[in-house]
Amino acid sequence: MRGLIGTKLGMTRVFDENGRVIPVTVLSAGPCAITQVKTMEKDGYEAVQAGFGERKEKHTIKPMKGHFDAANVNAQKVLAEFDKVPGFDYKTGQVFHVGLFQEGDFVNITGTSKGKGFSGVIKRHNFSRQKKTHGTGHTMRAPGSIGQASDPSRVFPGMRMAGHQGNARVTVENLQIIKVNRDNNQLLVKGAVPGAKNGTVIITK
Repeated sequence: MRGLIGTKLGMTRVFDENGRVIPVTVLSAGPCAITQVKTMEKDGYEAVQAGFGERKEKHTIKPMKGHFDAANVNAQKVLAEFDKVPGFDYKTGQVFHVGLFQEGDFVNITGTSKGKGFSGVIKRHNFSRQKKTHGTGHTMRAPGSIGQASDPSRVFPGMRMAGHQGNARVTVENLQIIKVNRDNNQLLVKGAVPGAKNGTVIITK
């Protein structure tokens, strides 16, 4: 399997052999149980579906309970699909741990960014404010003109304006794994990872 599901625990720092500081994000990765093996004949594509985190049975809807029972695994909180490794024989119920990764590997991490609510153009798009002098009025943080008058008499698509910011699916690529803690199923990844503490992340090679 080419990845794991996990949670973001927070950030800290470690020191390399030369004493330089490396900012790292601590991730709890796995264990992930295989809940379904998708094949070209049955599903039209090749993939492995894995689950992470246990969910109480009373909080699981009946179709999903049947799905987990067929795979002989407990009810999972999060499901995700990963590419298959050619030649590996996948079976439902198999469990994968952080042993999939090694120190020095580069991974892509997907998470849900922190929601900022409805934000103005200064916070959302890094606009500069207008001057606070000479009769500016109450438009210091206003976006300014958003288009022309009679021609074309419309606002072009993609115009940067105020609106909802954050709470979106974000992927950060090529983050280096600094340390693999197999005893606690934890990864130390160089740099920042999208999302808040205890947020769900998907780690792929």
